[in-house]
Amino acid sequence: MGKGRDWNVDLVPKFLMANGQLVRMLLITQVTRYLDFKVVEGSFVYKKPKIHKVPSTETEALASSLMGLFEKRRFRKFLVFIANFDENDPKTMEGVDPKKTTMREIYKKFDLGQEVIDFTGHSLALYRTDDYLDQPCMEAINRIKLYSESLARYGKSPYLYPLYGLGELPQGFARLSAIYGGTYMLNKPIEEIVVENGKVVGVKSEGEIARCKQLICDPSYVMDHVNKVGQVIRAICILSHPIANTGDVNSCQIIIPQNQVNRKHDIYVCMISFAHNVAAQGKYIAIVSTTAETADPEKEIKPALDLLEPIEQKFVSISDQYAPTDLGTESQIFISRSYDATTHFETTCDDIKDIYKRMTGSEFDFAEMERKKKDTFGDDDS
Repeated sequence: MGKGRDWNVDLVPKFLMANGQLVRMLLITQVTRYLDFKVVEGSFVYKKPKIHKVPSTETEALASSLMGLFEKRRFRKFLVFIANFDENDPKTMEGVDPKKTTMREIYKKFDLGQEVIDFTGHSLALYRTDDYLDQPCMEAINRIKLYSESLARYGKSPYLYPLYGLGELPQGFARLSAIYGGTYMLNKPIEEIVVENGKVVGVKSEGEIARCKQLICDPSYVMDHVNKVGQVIRAICILSHPIANTGDVNSCQIIIPQNQVNRKHDIYVCMISFAHNVAAQGKYIAIVSTTAETADPEKEIKPALDLLEPIEQKFVSISDQYAPTDLGTESQIFISRSYDATTHFETTCDDIKDIYKRMTGSEFDFAEMERKKKDTFGDDDS
């Protein structure tokens, strides 16, 4: 197993979309100067009985083993339509109303079959369930565009992962915070959140009170202000081999769409390895996660575990998911949501933007932040 210092195992595994919200946040804040990223080498989707590379470009669509010849042509036309779609240019819409036409109707327009719909909705648009099918299509179109644009940046997959693991992200923010006079106090037990007249005024730790006007915390600190909204099962598996049928890549994501295994939620597999400085030489870490649906969650992830065999070591955890019961505007205590089962940061970034709006009363505007960054740092994006 190598030395202890060779291992950096994330308990909540997530990749960054190369063109996604977190990368934009890291660039705006300049935290990227403290981090090194590596592109994840492959994105795959499960179609019984094996996994296939996710096709997301016209060329890949025509070469994919997921579809027959005529289906490939229809899917290629669909991808061209998505790439050209512009809600401000009616000529690109082909009769589609982005605010009214549902995604189900778009799939019907291109005569796409159920299995193509499965991998498009779950592996490209990254939806966890099929609820999106009957909602207006604009969000799904933007999600597929995000996947394609992220893929176009580096070629192998749309995902990035920091060397030495996700623990580097908070470290990067801690360094940046120090430049601006922020203080990080680690390993401090929280005894009490101090509230006066219904508003937070501080946090008590080891007899001292750190005073504040606003407080951001996760659900574990304020269990009387959150509701349980579900459970996530995660299995951390240590392997001595790459995953079969992936072309022996050192890192990848595999999505098992719900319909392929008769479930309501997708199952995700996130694989990283010694190539990212998170495991001993020759070792791979595959982490399976999904939203639990039964009283026997480990049985639910069996289709994913079967793809990973033989497994050297397996660590299974089941975590409750919580969401805040109030906006925090009265108490000024702003509570985040628990991490979900997805293997990317897009939903987490939505939560960050929601907290920002609750705290400041205004939307988080990427364009405005990018303008401010140019005023502060100049045009350097490195």
